[in-house]
Amino acid sequence: MRDADSFDDFYRSTSGRAVRYGYAVAGDPAEAQDLVQEAYARAWRQWAKLAGHPAPEAWLRLVISRLATDRFRRLRGWRLAASRTGPPPDVGPPGEDTVLLVAALRRLPLRHRQALALHYLFDLPVEEIAREAGVPTGTVKSWLSRGRARLAELLPGVAAEELEVNDVA
Repeated sequence: MRDADSFDDFYRSTSGRAVRYGYAVAGDPAEAQDLVQEAYARAWRQWAKLAGHPAPEAWLRLVISRLATDRFRRLRGWRLAASRTGPPPDVGPPGEDTVLLVAALRRLPLRHRQALALHYLFDLPVEEIAREAGVPTGTVKSWLSRGRARLAELLPGVAAEELEVNDVA
């Protein structure tokens, strides 16, 4: 059985030093916080054994060091792959149509937006969207129909017929 109070005491008394150590090891404050958070999560999972360890803070530092080493190794692999392939091509700014569509989508109710995205971006059939949302298929059909109708109102120069799809009517 884990003793939450003793773990809390351990955390309070060591967390400041652990973050400073993580920062010294990683060289980046955000990375240090990630390392320390993962180390404390592992400590909590093993707290029944670790509480009786003669030096639990040393164990924590060892875990932080090993996590940092693992991350550096993974990053080295990514850097090596990136150096072989070169930088990715520049991505230009979004087109006017994209900006207008995103602005119009933001004005739709969340459920309509989700249904449209699942249906058109992920090519999910109505039945699968209904299963995922936990609603009847008629509800999803209604969301799609209303979402398309509202998009037609919000997008200048787009007729509602252009947004209609036969499989959900």
